[in-house]
Amino acid sequence: MTNQDTDLVPAERGLLERGPGFRSGLRDLPRRLNVATVGAGLVAAVFGCTGPALIVINGANEAGLSAAQTASWIFGIYVFGGLISLVLGLYYKMPITGAWSIPGAVLVAGALQDFTFAQMVGAYLVSGLLVLALGVTGLVRKVAAWLPFPIIMAMIAGALIRFGTGVVTAGTTAPLIVGAAVVGFLLLTRFVRSVPGVVGALVLGSVAAAVTGGFGSVEGGLGITSPQLVTPAFDLGAILAVGIPLALLVVGAENAQAMGVLMAERYRPPFNVMTIISGVGGLLAPMFGGHNANIAGPMTAICSSEQAGPEREGRYAATVVNGLLFVTFGILAGAAVAVVTALPGELVASLAGLAMLGVLLAAFRGAFGAGRYQFGAMFALVIAMSGVTILNVSAPFWALVGGVLASLILEPKDFRGATAATSDQTVPEGDRA
Repeated sequence: MTNQDTDLVPAERGLLERGPGFRSGLRDLPRRLNVATVGAGLVAAVFGCTGPALIVINGANEAGLSAAQTASWIFGIYVFGGLISLVLGLYYKMPITGAWSIPGAVLVAGALQDFTFAQMVGAYLVSGLLVLALGVTGLVRKVAAWLPFPIIMAMIAGALIRFGTGVVTAGTTAPLIVGAAVVGFLLLTRFVRSVPGVVGALVLGSVAAAVTGGFGSVEGGLGITSPQLVTPAFDLGAILAVGIPLALLVVGAENAQAMGVLMAERYRPPFNVMTIISGVGGLLAPMFGGHNANIAGPMTAICSSEQAGPEREGRYAATVVNGLLFVTFGILAGAAVAVVTALPGELVASLAGLAMLGVLLAAFRGAFGAGRYQFGAMFALVIAMSGVTILNVSAPFWALVGGVLASLILEPKDFRGATAATSDQTVPEGDRA
């Protein structure tokens, strides 16, 4: 393993995994900022600040929240999500990207009809405490070390395939915009290797949108509002309906996806710290009405992909760019929402899907290239692709459960030799110390 690879592998002794450190991350950042890393960070931010923001805004409007409360909610999830990116990206020099749970926002938006905003904030705090407690136990790292690598990769492939198919779907409604984006992606990927294809997709797609009148009007329903501290109220019903499911979503969906994506790109994630900081984010964001701030699967996928540059050790710069944009978005709330919602949804969908093609390729190779745990990987793939939600917990978690159970029943021989075999499957051979 090279010295550069060593910098990407945190020590596994002790509760808190060690990384190269902030000094190293800051020192190397200027030379890691280039068209690829800035482009990937920008695309990840565009994805995270458009459709997902509308979920929060629509949910808040339906619940009758004031403009100030809504702006404060956005402040909480974007500012602290962005700070997670800055802290982990710079310390570990890995593209570990923070944001907030999109499925969690959907869950919360529905529950706002049944509970007061203060009760919801109390449930958010309980969720953050649960995630923090889970991280402190170190259980997540133990489970991740035991889970077969092909099953994790199959879960990632199934969970992210919707972004790939989303390009096709978007193309049926806005063929000129999406077609231009695809052409830009193909041209740069084929002929200008120094610039990621997704930058070409962004440029040509935007030009096509401007020519065809695809951009919406810049209209904001929110003003730039100072964040408000929210006093929580604790209600057992809200905790059971929102707090516990939200904690499961953060750990079983968002963190699991992000960890799997990083492993697919041959990083060794700091499992415990990723869980702990998601718990801390789950305690800080609710202070301003946000439902949580945690590691984000889709944004991590974009920032860790080959679109962020050929050198893995430099892709953390994309996460830093994304983090700065998220913090800015949260601070400017109303004005930022007004601008990003003018982007055509089809362009955003095509950018996200094209940016994740490399991650999908790596995930499929990892799932079905080793010849082991194949039934389990297939079960995990199908379950993750289904998008099923059971007990308010989304498909990625159940994909891991179903995949492991299928392998235990149908492929018990693959689990024999336990510790050594599991260790070999958890991290690709080329990255083990």
